[in-house]
Amino acid sequence: MSATEVTTVLNDAKPLGGPSLPQERRLVTAIPGPQSVALSARKTAAVSAGVGVTLPAYVVAAGGGVVVDVDGNSLIDLGSGIAVTGVGNSAPRIVAAVAAQLAQFTHTCFTVSPYDSYIDVAEALNRLTPGDHPKRTALFNSGAEAVENAVKFARFFTGKQAIVAFDHAYHGRTTLTMALTAKNQPYKNGFGPFAPEVYRAPLSYPYRDGGLSGEEAARRTILQIEKQIGANNLAAVIIEPIQGEGGFIVPARGFLPALVAWCRENNVVFIADEVQTGFARTGDMFASESEGIVPDLMVLAKGIAGGFPLSAVTGRADIMDAPQPGGIGGTYGGNPLACAAALATIESYESDNLVQRARDVGVILSERLGALQNADARIGDVRGRGAMMAIELVDPATGEPDAALTARVAAGAHAQGVIVLTCGTYGNVIRFLPPLSITDDLLREGLQVVAEVLAGA
Repeated sequence: MSATEVTTVLNDAKPLGGPSLPQERRLVTAIPGPQSVALSARKTAAVSAGVGVTLPAYVVAAGGGVVVDVDGNSLIDLGSGIAVTGVGNSAPRIVAAVAAQLAQFTHTCFTVSPYDSYIDVAEALNRLTPGDHPKRTALFNSGAEAVENAVKFARFFTGKQAIVAFDHAYHGRTTLTMALTAKNQPYKNGFGPFAPEVYRAPLSYPYRDGGLSGEEAARRTILQIEKQIGANNLAAVIIEPIQGEGGFIVPARGFLPALVAWCRENNVVFIADEVQTGFARTGDMFASESEGIVPDLMVLAKGIAGGFPLSAVTGRADIMDAPQPGGIGGTYGGNPLACAAALATIESYESDNLVQRARDVGVILSERLGALQNADARIGDVRGRGAMMAIELVDPATGEPDAALTARVAAGAHAQGVIVLTCGTYGNVIRFLPPLSITDDLLREGLQVVAEVLAGA
């Protein structure tokens, strides 16, 4: 597709997307190209400066494993819109489902005039999530909104107030979820004061834990909770089974089960934040399944609806049924278009065997990234599971985080037409979140570009 053709597509407001796009990396201009630069100028004049952009190449089409910008460049997508478009952008099954719903109605507000697709999504999530106990679901718009409501459920059910989150955690940008989030810059700096009765505990971080086992790290965490907060005051523990923005940190085996057991013994609600890890991303439908844990509540979003704004809290019926009618809800929560998209997305995960596809992607990622680590001492750690992998970049002499190198590698990959994302408390982690619709060849090409950029950085 030439730059002229892309411009025509944009002007016609009928972008070609989905798997029909040529699955190739193609550089027509520098990135960002002239039309993207012009749009960046308009963005500066019209949009709050607080809304940052990682890669200012403005998109007109996306699908499979590529994103096409307004200048006609085709970029390899190793970010999936931060783990959102796992089934692929503009996937035909989702497009058809949403189009059908669009022709019926766009909104009524479920808490005013309900509809069956909200119930269909709730039933699907109750079935898919770990555990065979009675469950209930409530639908919302964003991960942060779902986290806030999970805390509301836990506090109402237990009659307690305190919440424990973890080092390096990321749970959102609202007032409460900023309190739960660990990283100051850019998420918290200047936005306080934050919600009270939120406490932080140490996480199991195998690369920087000095060899602590999962059970040992859990004992350290539990001791701190008992001494500094007290189980009698604690409503919930909230944790990402694999941390996202915090650096794709995978706790040592045994850490999560030990926390779950302690919570069960002390009437503390265990909340698994699977906003980024959920829906086949890690090679299981949910990351909690890897160690066989059954959370009391699960927070779900991102990959749930193929790019439509939807989130959920799913969990134990007794907890979810505790609040008074009207205590939970929102104008747009469980919007019918998003519900139609979610049902089609869930069908894709199951019918297209995307859990196995995530494992296959994980094999390619781990083999290639592992080989890079063996050849380059600046890669201190390779970690993750399935299609959620990362490298931590360090000074090879000291092991200290190297954020500057990380920024150079990411910028170099972007310039060569590969979308990668950085993360980590220290800003020294590059994360790989390819859509599960990406081809093996395209994935390998993207990783090769990253390798070449790293070698020259």
